[in-house]
Amino acid sequence: MAQQATPVRAARLGRTLGPEPTAVSGAVLLLPGGREVSGRRPSPVLAAASMRALGRRLARAARDEGLATHVVHYRYRGWNGSEAHLARDATWAVEEVVRRYGDVPVCLAGLDMGGRAALHAGGHEAVEAVVAIAPWLPEEDVAASPEPVKQLVGRRVLIVHGTNDERSDPELSFRFATRAKKANRDVCRFEVHADGHGLRQYRDEVTALATDFIMGTLFGRPFSRPVQDALAAPPPLGLRMPLAAGFGRTLRH
Repeated sequence: MAQQATPVRAARLGRTLGPEPTAVSGAVLLLPGGREVSGRRPSPVLAAASMRALGRRLARAARDEGLATHVVHYRYRGWNGSEAHLARDATWAVEEVVRRYGDVPVCLAGLDMGGRAALHAGGHEAVEAVVAIAPWLPEEDVAASPEPVKQLVGRRVLIVHGTNDERSDPELSFRFATRAKKANRDVCRFEVHADGHGLRQYRDEVTALATDFIMGTLFGRPFSRPVQDALAAPPPLGLRMPLAAGFGRTLRH
């Protein structure tokens, strides 16, 4: 009896969040979290749930802009060392957007290990913005080589991290941002004081901040004053910018 070939896993894009635009003029790829090592396939339901708040806010903010927003469903749950599966799937997702929609600006927005994937894949020529929320980054003194930053030159980069994060060390994202800022002035980082890894206490503020940054980068809307200040301020001020409670409720440009 002939043996059946093992199916090859493939990454895929979830359905467009919000109304599907008749003409796409920009795209956001939402990259859920993952594990350091895992050969399991992620749950598409949990992946979508982790990014739903940001996806919904973007859909409302960009309903007249032609924005296509998709959750990326990875082949594997884990980063898996040098395989860097999540980063490879993020790069594939950008290529898929280009294939579907043509030459449109793309933002990669990732959470946890998805934040690391967004930062790695940000060098694709179609990417104009990278958002990394509570990004998981390896210890620099034990990594085979430091996390790359040169691929982010020419992109706008936003990092958001809770100061009480016990899963993803916020000091590591600060060090990464410091190195990235030396190569690219368009890097900013916000700190959410007293919040943990899930940023649950200030979820509305974090999604409002990410939306403000994405809409400003992809569609030229004016950035809120805090984002303007964070981008303009020299280190460490622009990399330890506090995210104020209530941000997004009464944005003034």
